[in-house]
Amino acid sequence: MRFKLRQMEVFRAVILTGSMSGAARMLNISQPAISRVVAHTEQSLGLRLFERASGRLVPTAEAQLLIGEVEKLYQGALRIDDFARELARRPGGTQTIAASPSLAIHAIPAVIARFLTAHPQVHVSYHTTLLADMARELVSRRANLAISVLPVEDPGITCEPLGTRRMVCLIPAGHPLAGRPQVALAEVAAEPLVMYDRTIPFGRIIAAEFEKAGVAPRIVMEVPRGELAIAMVRAGIGLAIVDEFAVEGGAPPGTAVAAIAEPIRITLSLLQSRYGPPDGQNARVFIDMLKARFRKAG
Repeated sequence: MRFKLRQMEVFRAVILTGSMSGAARMLNISQPAISRVVAHTEQSLGLRLFERASGRLVPTAEAQLLIGEVEKLYQGALRIDDFARELARRPGGTQTIAASPSLAIHAIPAVIARFLTAHPQVHVSYHTTLLADMARELVSRRANLAISVLPVEDPGITCEPLGTRRMVCLIPAGHPLAGRPQVALAEVAAEPLVMYDRTIPFGRIIAAEFEKAGVAPRIVMEVPRGELAIAMVRAGIGLAIVDEFAVEGGAPPGTAVAAIAEPIRITLSLLQSRYGPPDGQNARVFIDMLKARFRKAG
């Protein structure tokens, strides 16, 4: 590696302080040491990184491009440092959990709360991830476990069903269909519809159900995520079909929820890497709690 981590640290310090002496104070090393590192970096990279102007070091155009990438790495290193400190503070280990966005707000937090009540010494890191990114996160170990609203097929992961649920229709408040406990796909198709992008799994599933019902929906716009569909329904743009977890906390303000007469089923899934699935008591306990939460079929 021609551009070493120590060189990046010195390069960043000079950029931030505008001088060799400032970088030396920032890093608590001598100014000649800073100068030597900068000179060696320029030589090894074959790039001029700084020009002198009015007594200050001004980054060249190449350095200005380079600092963006260096800053990303530096912030990543800070996150790793924080993570290591947290591991030292929480000797019970860590669980890094990813979830589909619609599961993240209502369904999974209750499981995490139950788990942490029983195992307060464990550190939990939690974030949302789209279906298309889950396999990569698991294989790269950015997540130990992932919970998805649909099965994910990838040679690098295992996919275990947790239970089935249904999709529902979200309707703007005041719409003639609002207040109905159930609507048919033909009724939905007759109204303006906010549709999932048909290049993603939800979009393909819904499109197939309309085709099976023999009706063509009036699609007024397409969105890639459930929260965007909900926002469009709240704005009165049209109806939307979303998974029931997206509205588990109740119908969002300005909307009503109705069941769909022709059930559109989804299979919640637990995903793990084949190249080092989580082991140990903590992981097993958390998985057992997940299974208990989703055992009941929809």
